[in-house]
Amino acid sequence: MLGSVEEKILNIIDNVKDIFGGAHNIRKDGEKFDRSISPNINIVNKTDKSGIDVIVKPNTKGESVHIPVILTQEGIHDLVYNTFEIGEGSDVDVIAGCGIHNPGHSKTQHDGVHEFFVRKGAKLKYIEKHYAEGEGQGKKVFNSKTILHVEEGGKVEMELIQIRGVDSTKRETEIYLGKEANLVITERMLTDYNQDAESHINIEMNGENATAQVISRSVAKADSKQVFYFNVAGKNKCRGHVQCDSIIMGNAKVNSIPSISAEHNEAELIHEAAIGKIANDQLMKLMSLGLTEKEAEDTILKGFLR
Repeated sequence: MLGSVEEKILNIIDNVKDIFGGAHNIRKDGEKFDRSISPNINIVNKTDKSGIDVIVKPNTKGESVHIPVILTQEGIHDLVYNTFEIGEGSDVDVIAGCGIHNPGHSKTQHDGVHEFFVRKGAKLKYIEKHYAEGEGQGKKVFNSKTILHVEEGGKVEMELIQIRGVDSTKRETEIYLGKEANLVITERMLTDYNQDAESHINIEMNGENATAQVISRSVAKADSKQVFYFNVAGKNKCRGHVQCDSIIMGNAKVNSIPSISAEHNEAELIHEAAIGKIANDQLMKLMSLGLTEKEAEDTILKGFLR
């Protein structure tokens, strides 16, 4: 049975009805809590380390697999290694929400390594959400590493979202694109107080006519710190576009560190970055409609991170 805390967290990082409506693996406080498979999606425990293997049969269409992790105790350090086989010609969603409720004074941490093999012509939508809360002073920490190998004609859409409450995070994303593979990443990050966040996105376009688009949007408030590293390498005829936009508030600090390298004479790569505060005219316009300054700020930030 799910308690009120667990159900609240699951609904923030995913949707309870969706989770139990299909293939899923719920991990709670370092242990398997609940699991369900389907005729086309199997989930099995790894035998050599903590984690699971998710196997999607070729040509599976319209199905999803949910693998939420929830930590509800202080002092836990949870580490998992998950591998995903997305079969040729399939079209599936994978939702990997991670939520921490830390009620105490000791650090609670979740580290996850996810490796995907997206086979020829397959389509994958991957959503990763991080959220933390808790009345104690204990730190809430997330570190994740995602590795994708996308074969010929494969298409991947990724949403990497940090909602709120995470004291420290380090996210690493490595992607290797084959011939005519297509990638779209949307990253959204919110930090506040003394929180810090670091994101590394490394993309190698190895196959002819591979394409990649990265849209990163972040809000840094109070004394928080954010650092973004973008490394895009075009090793064949390809197209890549990285756009990084950040709103900075209070004494926060944001660094965007791009690296684009063309290693083929038909590689087309673009990087754009913008960091700034909320424009006064936007605030004034909303306040003229009856919103307070804080309500106007919140409205702008929600729209920016949508």
